[in-house]
Amino acid sequence: MLTRLAAGALALALACAFSGAASASGVDLARAKGQGLVGEKADGYVAIVVEQSNSLIQAIVRRVNGKRRAAYEEIARRRGASLDAVSRLAGAKLIQRAERGEWVTDTEGAWHRK
Repeated sequence: MLTRLAAGALALALACAFSGAASASGVDLARAKGQGLVGEKADGYVAIVVEQSNSLIQAIVRRVNGKRRAAYEEIARRRGASLDAVSRLAGAKLIQRAERGEWVTDTEGAWHRK
């Protein structure tokens, strides 16, 4: 069940992470991650890496995390699992898939460049 749960969480997280992330100015999640502004967290969500960020980056993070949370809640409901278990499984997979040079957190929340 955990493998299916992880696969489902990852598929939905990836779909949510990149759907609708583009903005009018052309900044999207992939670009923000590539520029080191946003990174993947072990809890399955993205966060701003730099202390100072603009409202566009903040909006991308809020939108992506909202979509991910909805996806994780749906998977948890369908599988009878906790939201935390689903989001952490997805987080591990998303960190594993992060590109070299992107920022990710460890399980204690410390940022590291992959």
